[in-house]
Order: sequence, then structure tokens, then C-alpha cells
Amino acid sequence: MAGHSHWARIKRAKAVTDARRGRQWSKLSRAIILAARNGPDPDANLALRYAIDAARDANMPRDTIERNIKKGSGELGAQQFEELLYEGYGPGGAAILVAAMTDNRHRTSGEVRNILENKGGNLGATNCVAWMFTKRGQFLIAIDKTDEDTLTNIAIETGAEDVKRDGDTFEVTCEPAVFEAVRQALKNANISADSAQITMIPSTYITLDGEKAEQMVKLIDALDEHDDVQQVYSNFELSQADMDRLA
Repeated sequence: MAGHSHWARIKRAKAVTDARRGRQWSKLSRAIILAARNGPDPDANLALRYAIDAARDANMPRDTIERNIKKGSGELGAQQFEELLYEGYGPGGAAILVAAMTDNRHRTSGEVRNILENKGGNLGATNCVAWMFTKRGQFLIAIDKTDEDTLTNIAIETGAEDVKRDGDTFEVTCEPAVFEAVRQALKNANISADSAQITMIPSTYITLDGEKAEQMVKLIDALDEHDDVQQVYSNFELSQADMDRLA
């Protein structure tokens, strides 16, 4: 999983730049609005709690979060979004999942298809690649913030699945059902995660290098830049040389 974690770190670094913050907040706002349709109380609505936590991690102002909750619950008028999942392939045959939220299904579908085709990929049929991905909680933690023994003990206590070291980062994975327990245990231990999310982790990986690696990174970037795209998941790995070159 080394390449996957490396790529997650690259994406995280890009996400915190000022140039992308406005777009990031827009995506997080949609997630809050959609989750709040099932109730405005995060204590009773786990999806909303996760959406709020992600927004806080991105330094979204409290009043913006509250306004989005009210939009989703209907207090400020209905704003309708639907969730869509696109499946396809990128350069070199790497699997791609694109999670989107949109108020116009036809527009978004056409634009996602065009991005894939223009960047060396193609849209696939339902379940052409989704079968190889599993929903998991994932925490990425810098190695200077803790040690592997401490994380292993937390994993045992909370029921997390695995703790791995990847370069200068620890990766903790867990079932979504214990995600909040792991998050709270890390907080209680004063361990700050660089990234904490419910994600889709592939069962198999494909290594891309050289031109294919560069094409894939450009494709993922183009999908990430689309306003309706919330998350992009893939099963590609990069060599350390390509990682350094493309980071």
C-alpha cells in the first residue's frame, strides 16, 4: 500500500494550499448539506458528524458550517444534491472511482466522461472496478507525532484493523463502524492525525511509471478540480523516483 499512502500525502499537501481552499470548502459544504437532509443533529447523524469534522479540519468557519446544516435540513430553503459514483480506468489500466455530488446529473456525467477520455482514461460500466474497493477508515499520522507501539495499542483497544509505516507516515486503517472510536482515542492520546477520513481502499494495486505515471497524476488532478467531484479513488502505485518527480 506504499504508493497509495504516498499519493494520499501528495493530495493532502495540495488540498491545504490557499489556491485550492475555496474549492475544498465548496466540496465540504455539499457534503454537509447532503448529510443534513437526514437530520441536523450530528450526535444522531453520523454522516453529518463526519462531514462537520472534515470541514473543521479544513478550517471552515463555524458560521459557514451552521449555514450549510440549515440549508440541508431545509431551514434556509431546500438545496438538492444527489450522490453519484462513476467507475472507469485510467492510463495503464488503473482502476478509478469518482464520487460526486451534483444538482444536475446529466451535466456532471458528461463532464466526468470528457475528463476521463481527454486524459487517457475511459468511463466503465457499473461495478467494473467498484468490486475491488472496500470502505475503510484511514488515519495518516506523521512519525514525529507518535510511535508504532502506541498506535498498535490504540488499534487493539479500539478494534482498528492495521497499523503500517510508510516512509515518514503511519497509516491506521479500521472498519467505518469504529472510525469515531479510533479518532477519539487518538485525540485522548494527544496524537494529531494529518488526515482522518472514510475512504475506499483497493484490494490490489497496479504500478505505473514514467509517462503513464505522469498521465495518471494529471487525470486525478483534473477530476479533483471539478466542482462536483468530492473524492477520487484509485489503485495505482508510483515508484519513489516518480513520486519525487511528480510531488
